Amino acid sequence: MNVLLRSPRPSRARPVRDRLAAAGVLAAALCAALPGPAAAWPWSRDMTDSIAIKPQAHPMPFPRRSVPVPDTATVRVADKEAASKLLNPIPSTPDSVNQGKALFTIYCTPCHGVSGTGDGLVGEKLVLRPFNLTSPTVQVIPDGLIFGYVTFGGEVMPSYGNDLSPTERWHVVNYVRCAFGNRCGPAVIAKSAAK
Repeated sequence: MNVLLRSPRPSRARPVRDRLAAAGVLAAALCAALPGPAAAWPWSRDMTDSIAIKPQAHPMPFPRRSVPVPDTATVRVADKEAASKLLNPIPSTPDSVNQGKALFTIYCTPCHGVSGTGDGLVGEKLVLRPFNLTSPTVQVIPDGLIFGYVTFGGEVMPSYGNDLSPTERWHVVNYVRCAFGNRCGPAVIAKSAAK
């Protein structure tokens, strides 16, 4: 008996199903290739866009009849130019110079170096070198301008207004004046060197 084998007739549903499967794989690949925020929306919420108050977004005024924290001078200046008119309220005592030296070692030495000439490990790598704090140019500028540079930063200098309190910034100014400009009395230098 001769049986003629017939191949099954291709159904029209199969190519459509194959095309849908290929489209699903392509869509999944595209979703995986999209940037994170676009693919994650609306399920992820960026922590910076939370309902919390942003730092310094709406600073609250000091309460009436409030008492300032002891030994902290509150200074409000708009920029370095306004700071240059400030007078140093902290006397250049051995204690102030020693505190300024400790803060200078932490915050300023990486760029300005121990000698204050701008030869710190970070300062040597910068294209624009840090100020030479021993130069006559720096020594004739007012204390307030040094305070302004520490507060607001400079061309390559970062701002330390958030890291150091105003009193600590004045201690750094006293140390810079005493150590690199010899502007403090010999008794202060001798007492600060002894500690």
